[in-house]
Amino acid sequence: MEAAKYVSVFKLGLQNTFVYRWNYLLRAVFGLIPLAGTVFLWRAVFDERGGGLQGYDYGSMIYYYLLTILVSNLVTPTEDEWQIASDIREGQINSFLTKPLNYLGYRFSLFLSGRLVYTLVTIIPIGLIFFYFRSFITLPANPEAYVFSFISLLMAAMIQFFITYSIALLAFWILEISTIVFIVYSFEYFLGGQMFPVDIMPAGVQAVMKWLPFYYELFCPIAIFLERLQGAAMYEALAIQTGWVLALWGVAHLMWKRGLGHYQAVGG
Repeated sequence: MEAAKYVSVFKLGLQNTFVYRWNYLLRAVFGLIPLAGTVFLWRAVFDERGGGLQGYDYGSMIYYYLLTILVSNLVTPTEDEWQIASDIREGQINSFLTKPLNYLGYRFSLFLSGRLVYTLVTIIPIGLIFFYFRSFITLPANPEAYVFSFISLLMAAMIQFFITYSIALLAFWILEISTIVFIVYSFEYFLGGQMFPVDIMPAGVQAVMKWLPFYYELFCPIAIFLERLQGAAMYEALAIQTGWVLALWGVAHLMWKRGLGHYQAVGG
């Protein structure tokens, strides 16, 4: 069966990725350090203002950042772009040209296995952080928030993967992709909601950001879970997010096809 091949890749990815479990754990633990700075920063901001900010108070802001840590662990690729670029530069993709295995499906299977291992390894330190800040945690009252935030979370993972995959495919044309990776990651960090909640921005800025893919990489599933996106606004966001998934999937396929043509033309 076609699916059985990718299940095998997924299992192989679990075995290979688990070797780096201690690296993942250390990365997760030290990745929590900026949270301490965030706590002190927003405490100072709310103390200075003496009130809320666009519907956020100190507790809900900290809760938001806790969710960004959790969602980021679930959906953000870990070094996938470097591995794909290495496959291209070192000619390892030649083996895929003679096998009935789609490279996009192969890499997506490895991405899923990597996310699963990373999540399992880091769930304990993240769980402890959530327990420490448990007084700030408020679960959604509407059951729809759970369902649609989960759907949005899955699409956020696909958007992040397709962007990472497409950037990596630039290795077909250029030797070093690190500068482009840094630029795109900077946009993701600023516009995706990791630095601050997108909905504290002015309405005009938000209107533009909602049409960019970065909005749907992290902020959208969190906003739905926090019930800050509800009703028509939520359905509109999910529709746009679906559009970005399909568009980026198309870009990934097109870049692979064009890149492979270039690769074979130059004797790869």
